[in-house]
Amino acid sequence: MSRKPVHHFWRSPALPFVESRRANDSAACYAPHAHATLSLGAVDDGQSVFSRGARRQRLTRGDVVLIPAGEVHACNPEKDGRWSYQMLYLDEDWVRGVVGEMGPFDAVVLNRLPSGVAPRRIHERLTRLNACLFGEHSIEDKEATVLLFVGEIFGRAWSRALHRAPCAELAGLRDRLQDAQAMIAARCAEALPLHELAAAAGMSRYHFVRAFSRAVGMTPHAWQIDLRIRRARHLLDQGVPLAEAALQLGFSDQSHFQRAFKQRVAVTPGQYRRVGGAISFNTKS
Repeated sequence: MSRKPVHHFWRSPALPFVESRRANDSAACYAPHAHATLSLGAVDDGQSVFSRGARRQRLTRGDVVLIPAGEVHACNPEKDGRWSYQMLYLDEDWVRGVVGEMGPFDAVVLNRLPSGVAPRRIHERLTRLNACLFGEHSIEDKEATVLLFVGEIFGRAWSRALHRAPCAELAGLRDRLQDAQAMIAARCAEALPLHELAAAAGMSRYHFVRAFSRAVGMTPHAWQIDLRIRRARHLLDQGVPLAEAALQLGFSDQSHFQRAFKQRVAVTPGQYRRVGGAISFNTKS
């Protein structure tokens, strides 16, 4: 019985600077072509041959290639073979902007993979990124995850220092984040742009998301949602109707409110408000 290949595409008008693709068990072959984007490809399974110009490179599971915008190339399975792969497409100007915030821009980073990071580590990070993009995460968390990926892969080596920040430095980071946290608390119901929050902390977008996650334990948007749910519990205790509470706290719809509430309280808002004091529900379903 022949296997049926599966191709998945992800893109969003809210994040026009990134697209992604995953292919499983594909035998499709491509003529030489070029992309308008900076492209990153990774092999999940099987084998393929990557060609650019007169150069040919055999790729196997865990291998990664970086394809500069406009570079003619082709990547196809070996004869009569099948393979699984991931492709990430990034707007080059957006990447330049992110890297430029972190220090002097070095155009070389857009032409070759960083020498200090093993291809399999990049493959692992790309896999985690795609799990987020193709998953049920908020668009804000997807943006933060793409930003962190780009900063970690293309940023200068010193920009990764937050991975190794000692406790004393973390205390300093928390101090720098206070203004941004105060902004989130004061405007909890608003959709706050990442660049605005980063500016409040005096950091680049990459450094802000990395510092916030390191110091607080979650991304800025996840912390904002958690704060909304804490306030939702107070509103429900005061007798505010569910729909009004969701609206006051900036949730896009009731299902979003219900899902976020249950993820953090283990019961729905309706179950929570129906009782005062002890609560007991079967939450497996």
